Amino acid sequence: MDTKTLEARARREGTPVIDGDTATFVWKGNSRVFLQGDFQDWRGEPLPLERVDKGLWARSLALPEDAYVEYALQDARGRRVRDALNKRRSDNGFGDFNHCFWMPKGQATTLGQRVRGVPRGRVTRHQVDTHEWAVGAKRAVALYAPPVPGPVPLVVVLDGDDYLERVQLPTVVDNLVAQGRMRPVALAFVSNGGPARTVEYACSEATVGFLERSVLPLAREKLSLVDEQRTPGAHAVLGASLGGLMALFVAQRLPGIFGRVLSQSGAFSIDGTDLVVFDLARRPAQPPLHVWMDCGRFEGLVDGNQRLLPVLQAAGHRATYQTYNGGHNYPAWQSDLPAGLEELFSVPG
Repeated sequence: MDTKTLEARARREGTPVIDGDTATFVWKGNSRVFLQGDFQDWRGEPLPLERVDKGLWARSLALPEDAYVEYALQDARGRRVRDALNKRRSDNGFGDFNHCFWMPKGQATTLGQRVRGVPRGRVTRHQVDTHEWAVGAKRAVALYAPPVPGPVPLVVVLDGDDYLERVQLPTVVDNLVAQGRMRPVALAFVSNGGPARTVEYACSEATVGFLERSVLPLAREKLSLVDEQRTPGAHAVLGASLGGLMALFVAQRLPGIFGRVLSQSGAFSIDGTDLVVFDLARRPAQPPLHVWMDCGRFEGLVDGNQRLLPVLQAAGHRATYQTYNGGHNYPAWQSDLPAGLEELFSVPG
């Protein structure tokens, strides 16, 4: 298209200008800017926009037609600059924001939005003693009780604050249950250790101890949960990235309690090194787990997920893996998570 049409569409529709599977990023300014985002897993050299007219710069990328994409623009010194032609933003989790958009055949899930008439579960906030199993003397835990009489399975949610606020997981569960797409569950949202998060989630036995000795007793006291003795492995662990790694590790260490795993973009292999979950998956005569994994096609973590899947299956675990056209972020995880909840907590047919 000619530059006048491109600029007019960018102002009217916002950038990027999308035609089919092509997204054209447009910048109006005196100096060149550079593009970085999910489509390159935020790695490598930023992509320069090219001058297409006086004071007008553009760059086209071919993307999946249902993709969700986050990106940022930088100046020549590597400093972020605001894309004035795109008002859509997403919290990047590091005190800043990314610009974002959906390709034409994709859309955000509506399950995180309250629907009139849908029964709502109750969220309460607590502090538990860490007993030196985690950083600090106390740790925040939020509990969600479904709007139905128990007993119900429990899902322990790592990076609980993010799943509570950014994913709106209680609302997602309320809506899925109301639509008959999953069974009711209780939720325990466990805050991470902030700067100590990597240490706590890198297959830490201390974190396993903290969940078993501090979080589970609180959940058993405050919620109506299924009897673990009568129904071994009834509970689940959910997490993303390092939290997805830790979710699987917790279940491998406590399979009699946590027989279900929801791992989103699990960091099972980092910088070419497979972590201990691979070795634990190869052990003989293990209690079988039901593992659901997902990962974005733009992510470098795809390889580790794809290689771990057959290892789990060969050991007798029921493991499912799916990819989505997106990157490493909570909006993408929110949209993909319902599929995992529906599988692990399916309604008897």
